Amino acid sequence: MLGEARPKALILPLIATLIALVFLGPAAAQGDYEDVLGIPDGPVGDHIRGLLKALDSDDPKIALSFIETHFTPAFQTDPPKEMHVAAFASIREESHGFEFVSIRQYADGGSPNRTVAIVRNRLTEAWQAVVIETEPDSPYRIDGLQISAAWPPSNLPPPEALAVDRLGPELESFVKRLAEAGVFSGAVLLAQDDKVLYKGASGAASKRFDVPNRVDTKFNLGSMSKMFTAVAVGILVERGKLSFDDPISKYLDIYWLPLVDKSKVKVKHLLTHTSGLGSYFNDKYAASSRMLFREVDDYKILVAQESLAFEPGTDSNYSNTGMLIAGAVIESVSGRNYFDFIREEIYAPAGMVNTDCYDMDRPVPNLAIGYTKERTPEGVIWTNNLYQHVIRGGPAGGGFSTVEDLHRFARALVGGKLVSAEMVRTLTTPKPDLSSPNYGYGFGLGGEPGNRIAGHSGGFLGISSNLDIYLDSGFVAVVLSNYSQGSEAINQKMGELLRRVE
Repeated sequence: MLGEARPKALILPLIATLIALVFLGPAAAQGDYEDVLGIPDGPVGDHIRGLLKALDSDDPKIALSFIETHFTPAFQTDPPKEMHVAAFASIREESHGFEFVSIRQYADGGSPNRTVAIVRNRLTEAWQAVVIETEPDSPYRIDGLQISAAWPPSNLPPPEALAVDRLGPELESFVKRLAEAGVFSGAVLLAQDDKVLYKGASGAASKRFDVPNRVDTKFNLGSMSKMFTAVAVGILVERGKLSFDDPISKYLDIYWLPLVDKSKVKVKHLLTHTSGLGSYFNDKYAASSRMLFREVDDYKILVAQESLAFEPGTDSNYSNTGMLIAGAVIESVSGRNYFDFIREEIYAPAGMVNTDCYDMDRPVPNLAIGYTKERTPEGVIWTNNLYQHVIRGGPAGGGFSTVEDLHRFARALVGGKLVSAEMVRTLTTPKPDLSSPNYGYGFGLGGEPGNRIAGHSGGFLGISSNLDIYLDSGFVAVVLSNYSQGSEAINQKMGELLRRVE
């Protein structure tokens, strides 16, 4: 579900979001842009040349000089320059630099202050868009910058068709290249229906104890757990226990969201991120012991001060609180603990034997620890995420699974083992009437007619995961990584390979 990012506002706040190979919105259709060869003259051309030079060099002084010369004063300091320099170093390490290809021009004209340069990633050979936002007046310095996945240049012939039996070898070679470059640690699976075309693992589940990753290693899913919450709601809807149109006031006591008019928020708003609710990962959570939050009810205190940012259904804002509340609704309607319900109604019938929201203060066999690089004056060090993440995942994310179990989940979902085919369509259909054109009920959506893709990604420090279910062709693509952003290049590669299948 990778698309070319065309966000309204571009920022460079963190390494984690600079090289954003995530689904950020609708990709440009193949016919609504053209690519122009050659770097333009003027300030924008100078920006592109300087940026490519900075990303080609391992000398932080070159990156710093570029930032001080080409960024606006405000952009230089928010975030601080050292964070920009660290981001440049991270991008170079994960790309080995970029080759300029073209300037992309859109049929709708785009923004006059935004330039999209198409480049080729030297390590992954992926097409990427360098999106430069400049100040409106002279000297037209950079005020925003982002790197995202991109569609191929329009002036190139279509890539050579690929037979299904070539997918495995092509993917294996690519995964090996990234693992040897030290930018991927995790597990990968590509299948068509029940036939596994490739599965493999690389890197370390534990750097401290030098334990290698395996294909059955349990990785943190991040937000991918939202799919399970949505399917659980679908199960209850099919049993006549609730409706997507029910207001949450029907199921929640006064201690949940006491400042919110819960009669306005419907179950369907929770599952589409259109409720107007925010995220319980707030200041109170950051200042609290992780030990306090293990059951769904434990989170009541974190959302007690939340209010609605907009009228439900009129806008979209990614909401962890919304999915948490969906978990509370599941408990209220079913009369069962959320975790028990998911285990018994989803994991068990799907055959997912290595999936759960595990307690991180207890020993869990064959579980990967998440890692991220930190650049210090003494050099690069690895840090784990054990003290930064939840002690136990829940309705909004944080569970663990394996690539094999996620393949089983995909097959069980489309095969009618969890909900009916009609409910699968309901869950995986866009909801534009709810201001959610690229997200169904708990599933991110992509592709095009005849090649529809549903799934979800997850990301955090030391967590990078993605499941893509190709609803029309039967392909299932899974990549789980215990490195920050570790899954993204491989997920993009799988999408590219599958688009070439004859």
